[in-house]
Amino acid sequence: MMITAARGKTLRCKSWRAEALLRMLENVLEVGERPQDLVVYASLGKAVKDWPAYHAIVDALRALETGQTLVLQTGRPIGVLTTHHGAPLVVSAVNNTVGRWATEERFYARMREDKTIWGGLTAAAWQYIGRQGVLGGTYELLRAALRQHFPQSQTHRWLLTAGMGGMGSAQPISARMAGLSCLTVEIDPIKIDRLAAAGGLDLVAADLDEALAAIAKAVEAGSPTAVGLPGNAATVFEQIAARGIVPDLVTDQTAAHDARYGYVPEGLDLAEWKTLRESAPHDVEARAQGSMAKQVLAMLVLQEAGSVVFENGNNLRVQASAVLSHNDSERAFDRIPGFMQAYLRPLFCRGIGPFRWVLLSGSESDQAVVDELAATMFPERPEVAEWISLARQHIPHQGLPARSCWLGYGERAALAVAVNDAVRAGRISAPVAFSRDHLDSAGMTHPRIGTEGMADDSDGVTDWPILDAMLLATAGADLVAVHSGGGGYAGWMQSAGVTVVADGTPEAARRLRLALDLDSGLGVLRHATAGYPEAERAVRDSAIPGAHGPALHWIH
Repeated sequence: MMITAARGKTLRCKSWRAEALLRMLENVLEVGERPQDLVVYASLGKAVKDWPAYHAIVDALRALETGQTLVLQTGRPIGVLTTHHGAPLVVSAVNNTVGRWATEERFYARMREDKTIWGGLTAAAWQYIGRQGVLGGTYELLRAALRQHFPQSQTHRWLLTAGMGGMGSAQPISARMAGLSCLTVEIDPIKIDRLAAAGGLDLVAADLDEALAAIAKAVEAGSPTAVGLPGNAATVFEQIAARGIVPDLVTDQTAAHDARYGYVPEGLDLAEWKTLRESAPHDVEARAQGSMAKQVLAMLVLQEAGSVVFENGNNLRVQASAVLSHNDSERAFDRIPGFMQAYLRPLFCRGIGPFRWVLLSGSESDQAVVDELAATMFPERPEVAEWISLARQHIPHQGLPARSCWLGYGERAALAVAVNDAVRAGRISAPVAFSRDHLDSAGMTHPRIGTEGMADDSDGVTDWPILDAMLLATAGADLVAVHSGGGGYAGWMQSAGVTVVADGTPEAARRLRLALDLDSGLGVLRHATAGYPEAERAVRDSAIPGAHGPALHWIH
């Protein structure tokens, strides 16, 4: 069954709040990788548990009254409870498991027995907006890396990476927006064709020689070029290192978080891999980890030759360390930093992260109104207007019109309330859903991704996303979700998700202001508590007259 999100102003539910959540659910499947399997991204990340659960959720949302809350447990509806008019409409918990049970083997066993799912981050929270959801973050990451390592450089730079899945497909587009050329390796021809058809690739090379020649030409001309190359990441990275070619930047965004279902080992084609991962899962996992280790060793060689190398949030080093020698594993973690620790944490300290909105009408003219508000409301941060301009030019349409924009504490609520006013005035034809990635300032604990290398050694403390979800519920956010890991993320992750709907009412303005300020404000306090001077300054700045958002009160 193929799902398309409803457009227009016709309601199927009893309120726009419920209709918005139904359209968000439909949208994640419209833009998902394997919607027929309810898989949204990353090989296993599902929107709901199964098709009967999907239809039951749809029926429940259509019947939901204001003052009721739909309760979801690991992607299935459990019941509708009477709460109050200011309560969330949907609360969801996915695969949260006590520590001793949070193992890959137990997760896979329970998944095979149809007892659990991995909700991804934004998949089962119905917040995914296609590749654009990660595209803004990848752009911010590349921009920060270029500023740090190549300040005021006039030389054209290029990026070597891999993966064109739901998130990885953002890489060549983000690189182009940042003024970089990009060589992206992908083993699945369907994903390559899909990205090329969306305009995300300038060339699909027949072989490595053609790919490298195209990159060399782009560097010489100073013209950003996105090159796709069919192949296995481990093989191609090793070949490039062996040739003595030195990319300026090297990373990876394959589905390496899951060695069994996400990363294809060397020596297997897709059909063999899909068969063997069911008939010989342990063998596939070991072979995938061996290939990842080979890729990581090639990345270390490239780094020693002069490349800037970092991991882009997919647990590649963790998986590779299962088969690397102790010394090589230590080198991988010492020499290859995680992207958050290396480049983006100063933004999180200010509550700045991957905020997003979805135009429920489906209207591009509505999207233009919100874009214009975002581009003009924050003159003290000209990079916001620059991003909106680039996004309009470079980001292919996918699903309901949506935008990801890195806004911070106070800014998110200010924009959302302005949009709510525009909905009430009729300048926007239908409500707008505001959300964010789970990888946000307070929304995630993952000691190998978002919270790696915290200054106070709190990398694995999951209090913060749980506190975040509790605060979001007190604010009456329309959907509040708490997820935990699965597959290669088993035992590594806890996250909180949120959606708040701007339907033009005064009540929506109150919910938006409360939820979005609490969410990003907790992120600032989380980083101030960890000892980051940037976060401490953000707390002080919040008390300056004219600052966006109320003053933060930090007890220390």
